[in-house]
Amino acid sequence: MILYFSGTGNSEYVAKRIGNETEDEVLDLFDKIRTRDFSEIHSDRPWVVVSPTYAWRIPRILHEWLEQTDLSGSREIYFVMTCGGDTGNSGKYLKRLCGLKKMHYSGCSSIVMPENYIAVFTTPSKEEALEIISRAEKEIDNTARLIREGGIFPQSSPSLKARMASGVVNQLFYPMVVHAGKFYAKDTCISCGKCAHVCPLNNIRLENGKPVWGTDCTHCMACICRCPSEAIEYGAHSRGLPRYTCPK
Repeated sequence: MILYFSGTGNSEYVAKRIGNETEDEVLDLFDKIRTRDFSEIHSDRPWVVVSPTYAWRIPRILHEWLEQTDLSGSREIYFVMTCGGDTGNSGKYLKRLCGLKKMHYSGCSSIVMPENYIAVFTTPSKEEALEIISRAEKEIDNTARLIREGGIFPQSSPSLKARMASGVVNQLFYPMVVHAGKFYAKDTCISCGKCAHVCPLNNIRLENGKPVWGTDCTHCMACICRCPSEAIEYGAHSRGLPRYTCPK
């Protein structure tokens, strides 16, 4: 079974493409994470977790869900991480998670997809995004082939930079960067409530027709990038940048 979490669609696209290639069931974890549903899931086929990369590791909200949910049946598990550049030394922490769950870690495949982290980086135009996705599709299909054949994803020794990125940088990233305080809605907000609907942590509510953010944010960028009127900004950084959702 293929499990995925996705804020703006990159990991969703990869998960569904792998599902088509392997003829396996694909399950969106959004509702389970949002409602804190940790009930058992069963699969006789190997597990495949498709996830975005947050500071060179899987998102903490996904890690928590995996820790607390009983994945019964197959003990084989693959990880596929979408990223804007690389996934650092994320394999170390995924392997540790698998050890806790008594599952066999079959490796982590990194798929470079268009950048969606509009709070910090520059997002691509639709044309640029389509070019990046086109280049990624060969790697996605190779990943699916290895899963279908029961292979192991090849792993390389992490550099010092990669170890630092997934270690100390990840630890500092959440308390220092992951806050919702810079999000705000402009007067072009149409009060549709989509930002609240797509937030995986129920961190957004409407007051007098405008979104208000709470303190429980994971920086998935779903609210700002999926706003139909592009009325949400993140400080001054996001002004003038294209909103990114996977065009496929």
